[in-house]
Amino acid sequence: MSQRIYLQQQVLQGNQRWAQENRTRFQEHALLVVNVIGSPGAGKTTLLESMIPYMKRNVAVGVIEGDVATTIDSERMARCGIQTVQINTHGACHLDAKMIASASRHFSLSELDLLIIENVGNLVCPTDFDLGEEIRVVVLSTAEGSDKVQKYPAVFQQAHAVVLNKIDLLPYVSFDLDVFHKELFHLNKDIRLFPVSALKGKGVEEFSDWLMTTRGEAGWKG
Repeated sequence: MSQRIYLQQQVLQGNQRWAQENRTRFQEHALLVVNVIGSPGAGKTTLLESMIPYMKRNVAVGVIEGDVATTIDSERMARCGIQTVQINTHGACHLDAKMIASASRHFSLSELDLLIIENVGNLVCPTDFDLGEEIRVVVLSTAEGSDKVQKYPAVFQQAHAVVLNKIDLLPYVSFDLDVFHKELFHLNKDIRLFPVSALKGKGVEEFSDWLMTTRGEAGWKG
């Protein structure tokens, strides 16, 4: 007699147990954790490079960098003067909660106010994997096109905020802002939208302030 095994369900259930353990641990240390998701080239690392000097004036920040290979992004973060831990997935298209549990042990969590996780570049796989974060942010660049909300609805439905990066390219790309706004807020009426040029620093302080305000309103230390 044959038996059907739902491997994806089992994997996600196991991940959820690790995620809840992470969340409990982070809350015990009064630590706000942010999961940053976006396609390769959306500008996630550049956004963090632009944010961190400003945020360091007010909060202690740590970063977990997720990539398939190399330490390029963690080296960029280290040059910002913050503690960074690199996770290489060796082919996996997302981070999972067990990886975060292991990486977070390299930090003194009680000395941090904010832990930012830069996920592997992907708008699909990371969507299903709770890492124990409190805030989920999607970084989307104007160069990717305004149809991404329609093509990848789940990631935008679950997000608390969208950073629309590379707005300095709007005159040169066919990104329809009206369509993007309509589709985004139809899908998730409570989502926050931050137009940003991470490379030029435009809009970065507004997004950083929102994170710090959210942290304060949620009762985290500071």
